[in-house]
Amino acid sequence: MAGRNWKRVNINWFKYSSPQTFFPLAEKLAPWFGAAAAVLCLAGLYLSFFVAPTDFQQGDAYRIIFIHVPAAWMSMFLYVLMAFWAGVGLVFNTRLSGMWASALAPTGALMTFIALWTGSLWGKPTWGTWWVWDARLTSELILLFLYFGFMALQAAIDDPRRADKAGAVLALTGAVNIPIIYFSVQWWNTLHQGSSVSMKSAPTMAATMFAGMIVMALGFWMYSIAVGLVRVRCIILERERRSDWVAQYMRTLK
Repeated sequence: MAGRNWKRVNINWFKYSSPQTFFPLAEKLAPWFGAAAAVLCLAGLYLSFFVAPTDFQQGDAYRIIFIHVPAAWMSMFLYVLMAFWAGVGLVFNTRLSGMWASALAPTGALMTFIALWTGSLWGKPTWGTWWVWDARLTSELILLFLYFGFMALQAAIDDPRRADKAGAVLALTGAVNIPIIYFSVQWWNTLHQGSSVSMKSAPTMAATMFAGMIVMALGFWMYSIAVGLVRVRCIILERERRSDWVAQYMRTLK
């Protein structure tokens, strides 16, 4: 009995690998993730700017980390996720996987830009300069170019399936940059400070600082999911526009 129930659950999940069945699910989920993103980001900003104490060395200038660090985390995580879906589409030739990779790329590029921008704002009062060719900063800039290159390559190829395959090769090749970003402060003598949050040890910051950073990171994650769901719906409509179910869906909107 338990085996049959487990099999039924698997079948129910696998049916959402089809763009047609995933499309209405994405419509239902997107508002919930959007609302969660708004609540978490507001709570994170409140904790970060009104509850967390002032740093004894950097003063209030350090508060930019509550945006900078979660954005940097998301920039790397979204690239790994984009490369994963691109690889799944390349190996198994699944349409929705390639669509998901395309949908995640703009948000990943946005998070990378925010990380670089806020890092510059933080670097000016801390280091005395807006930019240095530090290993962490340079590899993060390369990540932004990888996102741009992925989107530009897909836009340059008219056939979506060929575009997905070409983008997948680039995304998987560029994934080697992620461990370089993460371990750069350990591998080289860089100006960028080491990680204050580690899976191997307790955070080297006040509990309220850590809470604000984690809540902001969760807010950015919920935002990325919500925007990805909306964007993948648009991609599905564009790529499946000649199918009967899209024509029927469009008629219901009139």
